[in-house]
Amino acid sequence: MIFSVSLIGFLFVSIALLSIKLYIVLRKLSKKSNKEFTVGFFHPYCNAGGGGERVLWAAVRAVQKQYKDAHCVVYSGDPVSAADIIKNVEMRFNIKLLRNIDIIYLKSRFLVEAKYYPIFTLLMQSLGSVALGLEALLKYVPDVYIDTMGYAWTFPIFKFLGSCPVGAYVHFPTISTDMLKNVQSRTTAVNNRKYISNSKIFSQCKLIYYRIFAFWYGLVGRQANVIMVNSSWTRNHILELWQKPQLTFTVYPPCDVSEFNCIPLEMHDGKIRIVSIAQFRPEKNHELQIRAFHNFLERLDCQINPPILVLIGSCRHEEDYQRVQMLRNLCNELKISEKVEFKVNLTFQEVIQEMKNSIMALHTMRDEHFGIGIVECMSAGLIMIAHNSGGPKMDIVVDCNGKKTGFLADNINTFANAMEYVWKMDQKDLHEIRANARDSVSRFSTDKFEDVFLSAFRLLSI
Repeated sequence: MIFSVSLIGFLFVSIALLSIKLYIVLRKLSKKSNKEFTVGFFHPYCNAGGGGERVLWAAVRAVQKQYKDAHCVVYSGDPVSAADIIKNVEMRFNIKLLRNIDIIYLKSRFLVEAKYYPIFTLLMQSLGSVALGLEALLKYVPDVYIDTMGYAWTFPIFKFLGSCPVGAYVHFPTISTDMLKNVQSRTTAVNNRKYISNSKIFSQCKLIYYRIFAFWYGLVGRQANVIMVNSSWTRNHILELWQKPQLTFTVYPPCDVSEFNCIPLEMHDGKIRIVSIAQFRPEKNHELQIRAFHNFLERLDCQINPPILVLIGSCRHEEDYQRVQMLRNLCNELKISEKVEFKVNLTFQEVIQEMKNSIMALHTMRDEHFGIGIVECMSAGLIMIAHNSGGPKMDIVVDCNGKKTGFLADNINTFANAMEYVWKMDQKDLHEIRANARDSVSRFSTDKFEDVFLSAFRLLSI
């Protein structure tokens, strides 16, 4: 009986896959007469305002610039018109596309949202991405497929069913050896809740689950024909999991620092505002910023012109807005509400204005894969205080010609120490760090991104 059911199930799946494959082959044959080639970018949250979206739109523009006969499409689950999406790209990132694109709207994006999966979140989101990827492929079959948001489980769908060369731009691995270590050492983290870390049995079960998931993640990831990673930290983890060193390229995100470089370094002299630029997501750890700022305030005797913390970021959905409210409540609890401002979904020009009015910047995410906002703040002349891990530690806040470019910290006290140290520095020393930081981040320009991205892309389009 069990054998019969299994056989029927196998035959049903096989027939379904063969039918999909036949349908896609026929769709591709019908396109043969069209001389343009199409590039499909898979980015279900393309209207969000984070660093990942900047990479997406800079990549689209780079392809348009290099290939006059290329037509780009973006797979999106955002219920926003194409005109509004393009308008937001220009306002938020100052990126102007060279010609029209198509937005392929996906209705099943909810299948990859974490809020629906309180347990086995990574696995269920990955399985959800399979269904989402299948919907994308059935709606539009590109000549080249590039995932720019980390949905590796879509690779086999487009490679084997769609017969597309597959490219991946990886901002951070879905699972990493650091996550495994957190579970093994029973350390509470964003991905390892307290009730699990406090239990030896739960921790052992989760470790087994993570190891099985890491195996499958490596298997699907290796289906990519070209892999681009955004930092040394991400590269190390992806090489360990996907094991394709010859086809893995480090492509630093595009940081259009031209407008930030126009801000006179002397403009920050005497300013009292401290900015944070990061999406309102749990891993960005805004709570650490607020608590460290509270600790810093307690050390100062500033009744006149006390420092102000300005939290700037985008919200993707209702959960993010709820997170902002929780942070406001924390400020009320700590009695610092009048010294903390929240700026949500600002335009590019509004962000620049906030930078001009500030003295330093905070970034508290642990194991941040890169940190475009960090680069922008350093270019703008802000004294950067970032988390002592990941991309900031390995690639960005590093000495330039033997000179300091910023500060690193990893807890409430060390962040507060750094803020206090910067607050008390004289203008000459501050100006030297600002100048060093601005010089150092020229490595992450948009032109550099386009050159390296396109050199990897050519392997897909040949």
